[in-house]
Amino acid sequence: MAGPNRATTVATPYNLASLTKPLTAEVILRLVSAGKLSLDEPMDRYWSDPDLSRDPRRMKLTVRMALSHRTGLPNWRDAKGLVFDHDPGTTTGYSGEGYQYAARYAERVTGKSFERLAERWLFAPAHMRASGYVSAQGETVPIAVPYDDTGKPLPVERVTRYNAADLAHATARDYARFLIDARNDRGLVASLAAERSTSQADLTPEICAGTKAASCPRWTGFGLGWQLLGFPGGTTMLHTGKDAGAFTFAAIDRANGDGIVILTNSDNGWRIILPILERTSSDPKLIAFLRGQMN
Repeated sequence: MAGPNRATTVATPYNLASLTKPLTAEVILRLVSAGKLSLDEPMDRYWSDPDLSRDPRRMKLTVRMALSHRTGLPNWRDAKGLVFDHDPGTTTGYSGEGYQYAARYAERVTGKSFERLAERWLFAPAHMRASGYVSAQGETVPIAVPYDDTGKPLPVERVTRYNAADLAHATARDYARFLIDARNDRGLVASLAAERSTSQADLTPEICAGTKAASCPRWTGFGLGWQLLGFPGGTTMLHTGKDAGAFTFAAIDRANGDGIVILTNSDNGWRIILPILERTSSDPKLIAFLRGQMN
């Protein structure tokens, strides 16, 4: 159900939660591919968060670090402001702030708002007409209402300012279009397309410890916008998202193009991921990996 007494349809937009991050990464990678941004120059040349103005470590931050969660920044700043959790480039730490940093860098370099950049470099080319970073409320089809784990509807958060890491919206059909383009490296030069299949930050020791090792791929790590699973025969791109009243999932095999997008508007949404995959996916390795992670 998209809301009380309102059935969902293929045209229903959902809160993507952290499935927003691959969208942001794609916009930035296409700008890098076009020569408008750099993957490895210090972002401090164009953008520095005011909270970090007295910390010289800000001068080490790059787009590559931001898209692979190696900035040393926390997921989100607290009431005291933004500070480093650790030195940039030294270890992995999931960070929405890193994605926000990269988006603001893109704005400063290009002189255009990130919403305009996303429309020009991603949403328009992919024909993602029902997608965006700002709320679709008031449009012909309202966004799916979030529900808690008891089935109680939650308030729909109206987004008036983009968040590069969270709260973008799309239909499953739109996100599938994006997923196919990402798998096919649309808009990327060959050198950058190769980077997409390369782990930038190793997660194998963390994710595949103990009993989980038996179901793990040979390697897994953060790539540029995606978690990568290095299975024999090919690499799978994977991402999930979780907000209050939302759970989202997307994955695609880089080799054969077998992929899936699952968007839910419930705190219980994570419970249906495996059952759906078990009925639809031709990739037993991915199913085994996810089963091992959830147990």
